[in-house]
Amino acid sequence: MSAHDVIHLRGLEFYAYHGVMPEEGILGQKFLIDMDLYCDLRQAGSTDQVKDTIHYGEVYQVIEACVTGDRHQLIEHLAEDIAQRVLGQFSCASVRVEVHKPQAPIPGIFRDVSVEIWREAGESK
Repeated sequence: MSAHDVIHLRGLEFYAYHGVMPEEGILGQKFLIDMDLYCDLRQAGSTDQVKDTIHYGEVYQVIEACVTGDRHQLIEHLAEDIAQRVLGQFSCASVRVEVHKPQAPIPGIFRDVSVEIWREAGESK
């Protein structure tokens, strides 16, 4: 396995209702997801066939279902849900998931709050 092969998904934007504060469950807000899928891409590089890679359109659909489906209090839990679902459905060695919450209810001026996790296939939670 080539440790340097990776598929990046950047800036996936969804409107959802995650958060601890009651108003977050009513008003909702924007969430951005960045994901890296670590996998061996040599076969796809040789064959030029989508069957030999991870279909990032299908990965997007899994992420979308996670973000817009169930409500999570913590973005840590949302990131874990995304990582586990993607690892369970696609043949990648590991993933990196970053969940951004740019409108987090923090009294102050800031650009972004995010959580980043790394998970490997086959590791237990």
